[in-house]
Amino acid sequence: MKHASQISRRTMLAAGAAMLTAPAIMTGAEPTKDPVRIGHIGTGTRGWDLVKYTGECKEAKVVAVCDVYKPHLERGIEAGRNEKAKRYKDYRDLLADPKVEAVVIAAPDHWHEKMVLDAIDAGKAIYCEKGWTMSVEAAKRMREAIKKNKTVFQLGHQGRQYPSTAEAGKRIREDAIGPLTMIHVGRYFNGTKERAPWRWYGYYSCYDRPDPKEVINNLDWAAWLGPAPSIDFNEQHFWHWRCYWPYGSGQAGDLLSHEMDHVQTVLGWGIPDTCMCSGWNAYFQDGRETPDTWLAAYTFEKQNCSLTFEGCMNSDRQQPPEYIGKNGRLIFNAIGQDANTFLIYPDGPAFAHMDKKIKPTYTYDATKAPAWPTHMQDFLRCVRTKERPKCHEDEAFIEVVTYLMSVASYHAKRQVRWDPEKEEIV
Repeated sequence: MKHASQISRRTMLAAGAAMLTAPAIMTGAEPTKDPVRIGHIGTGTRGWDLVKYTGECKEAKVVAVCDVYKPHLERGIEAGRNEKAKRYKDYRDLLADPKVEAVVIAAPDHWHEKMVLDAIDAGKAIYCEKGWTMSVEAAKRMREAIKKNKTVFQLGHQGRQYPSTAEAGKRIREDAIGPLTMIHVGRYFNGTKERAPWRWYGYYSCYDRPDPKEVINNLDWAAWLGPAPSIDFNEQHFWHWRCYWPYGSGQAGDLLSHEMDHVQTVLGWGIPDTCMCSGWNAYFQDGRETPDTWLAAYTFEKQNCSLTFEGCMNSDRQQPPEYIGKNGRLIFNAIGQDANTFLIYPDGPAFAHMDKKIKPTYTYDATKAPAWPTHMQDFLRCVRTKERPKCHEDEAFIEVVTYLMSVASYHAKRQVRWDPEKEEIV
């Protein structure tokens, strides 16, 4: 099977490649006579990127790889760059391996709670991909277990590795754009019905379909399903699981979560008070359950601010995070997990910032920014120091509640609220 050569913007690789050879000061420690011994659980689309990263990272050593699909297991071993790394089909056997200090969990979302709790019980540090989990109650259980066991935990939101977020938050708090009353975020992908988003095979935008008979021969289907409802092998559910509700939360957990985490990183406001969401399969009427169009409106009542997320899979227009104040707009240069610089424009007509005659009042210079570790380097450093990573369990709880509010609103067809006392979506 051929794989797309272009690395997705959803990876850390673009941001982190230059940092792999950076001086030791970036991680707060010598990179290392004692690299963190990592076990990777899941080496599918996102998981493959992560094992490629740790396989090159001076602060890590890949000692074990687990996947229930043999071709993914083998490519994970190769990417980990350690010929002595052990192969596992059952993640519980990997967790029992005393050589593994920390795990990177990149299985489908429906597995996250079980794997995180088991990894905590096994005494491992944990890097888990977003979206964190499938329900608020599951998130509470995970948060409680992490705190009780003092587990070093990081959720995979790599947008937190950019110092531009700190500077943007500082300028907003210092009134650089006046009172902040509106935030726009969004995600777009202009696929075709033959090359539809989320319909790829084993890697972003790879549409070379493997022989289904070979797939099932190399796959432990029951182990892949795990806690999900038991069904006969379904090729679409295996390859395209984000399209189906039993395994994830569609655009909410995949895309909205990144953009809302960027807002949280910049502003630190926590969980929104309300959410109203609508969704529809407007273009890709291909049997998918989760909508290709996702429109969520949030309010932060104490801050007198509203936020809109627009998710569309039939357009190439991008909506970078845009913070709109009474006196101006602060606009980032890319989607949330890649946004590393921003500009501030004076208030003006819509799209005024696109008029070359209108000059920004401030331009953030990323080349003069302080050196921050990548998101994975932050985690690896904390494994050694026992500090809390940037996207620890409390931040993960904010992330999951925020995107699950949109899912709850969509299914209920009404506005929902967050009750901070009961910690429930109502």
